[in-house]
Amino acid sequence: MSLFINTNTAAANAANNLAISNLNLQNSLNKLSSGSRIVKASDDAGGLAASMNLTAAANHAGSNVSSDANKVSFLQAKDGVLKVAGDIATRLDQLAKLSADTTLSTADKAGYGLETTTLTAELGNLATVTYNGASLFTAGELSSSSTISSISTARAATGAAESAAQFDSQAQSVTQTNLQAAAGQISNVDVASEATNLAKYNVMVQYGAAMLAQANQTTQIALKLIQ
Repeated sequence: MSLFINTNTAAANAANNLAISNLNLQNSLNKLSSGSRIVKASDDAGGLAASMNLTAAANHAGSNVSSDANKVSFLQAKDGVLKVAGDIATRLDQLAKLSADTTLSTADKAGYGLETTTLTAELGNLATVTYNGASLFTAGELSSSSTISSISTARAATGAAESAAQFDSQAQSVTQTNLQAAAGQISNVDVASEATNLAKYNVMVQYGAAMLAQANQTTQIALKLIQ
């Protein structure tokens, strides 16, 4: 076997192998410390893209859940006002029948008239109620002339919208959970498997360092030949 001083191929190969093993060891440490299988794009370019898209979709679903919750709160506030409006409309209907009693005195009818005027004004005031700065009712949806029938219809529509928002929130929540799980399946590190890799690369680094030291000793043989 030829011996060279200027060129030590065995040592060069050993150094390259050691560098690769050390890189793998560092990558394994990074994955375990971060909990992510994809620390940098080169780890899995396709997986990274898929994971990012799934995460973005999950975040969008989460935003929809929050939006639905706000919508439900708004509709609940609206229904609460409509309930009060319904009570007022019921009382106004009673007052109309009571004031029509021909046996009542003028003073009695005046009392009913005053209550009617006051409640009618309050019914109109309810139409201007806001929720966090936003009007609860559109123009004409609730007014001082609203009847029990129109108010009950408005409550039914509000209840239907609230129910739809709640169901959508449930669906969006399930979608968010499933998308997060899918993204995690791609990006999360398998600790057991990666711990095995860590142990393997650790041994390979130590073994490679020993082999590099051994390869560097070959030049010493050539020196002994010229002593």
